[in-house]
Amino acid sequence: MGRPRLYSATDEMTSSEKIVLNIKNIEVIYDHVILVLKGVSLEVPEGGIVALLGANGAGKTTTIKAISNLLGTERGEVSKGSIEYLGERVDQLSPTELVRRGVVQVMEGRHCFEHLTIEENLMTGAYTRKDGKSNIDRDLEMVYNYFPRLKERRKSQAGYTSGGEQQMAAVGRALMARPKLILLDEPSMGLAPQLVEEIFNIVSQLNRNEGVTFLLAEQNTTVALRFATYGYILENGRVVMDGEASHLAENEDVKEFYLGMSGGGRKSFRDVKHYRRRKRWLS
Repeated sequence: MGRPRLYSATDEMTSSEKIVLNIKNIEVIYDHVILVLKGVSLEVPEGGIVALLGANGAGKTTTIKAISNLLGTERGEVSKGSIEYLGERVDQLSPTELVRRGVVQVMEGRHCFEHLTIEENLMTGAYTRKDGKSNIDRDLEMVYNYFPRLKERRKSQAGYTSGGEQQMAAVGRALMARPKLILLDEPSMGLAPQLVEEIFNIVSQLNRNEGVTFLLAEQNTTVALRFATYGYILENGRVVMDGEASHLAENEDVKEFYLGMSGGGRKSFRDVKHYRRRKRWLS
């Protein structure tokens, strides 16, 4: 028998029926005053790759941190609504407990431990595991199979590796926790297009081969919609559109305002009146 997938469902529900993550009408407030998210609801099905899209400042990272319960480090809180993971409310759990249950965040900006080697960084992802060294070693080899560049650089200090290698290490570290759900925040940030393509291809392989579900926050709408199964578009802290990724990619409003193209060519955000008129979903 081959190596088991990182996550296999134990019930009879199919991936289209089972909702791994269910966010219901949440609001997020910073410093007890600043309302950042306004009634955000979304679902992530088992085995899916769901993209959370929007411009910088739209609320994508805040949504991710609300799920992983890291808002408290920035004086933020979920003031309304609920967050359910595998049918149970988790918005009051600690980040460590969420990791133990299979929810792992890869933070924006990679956040590797610069003075540790690549391999030491990867091993920190296994700190909550209690299933023995042989299983951890097996998963380390799995990570190296998906990221052969990390194996080549495994003894190098992370701070002296490239941005792409650090992003790979951050994803690999998340895999070492044997996650059911990975929250991937801005994986393309600061990377060359070729590296972005490589990382998204690996995400797709992990989803298909290892059964890992992904919720990814991403400004690069073009790439995200090619690899995702479903997408939500955030603007000013609200979900303004959602749908199958293939449908969003063909939607004329999305083409014009998020992909930068329409039937008549590239449009500009400077044409504010036209922009507001075309955003029919807000009316």
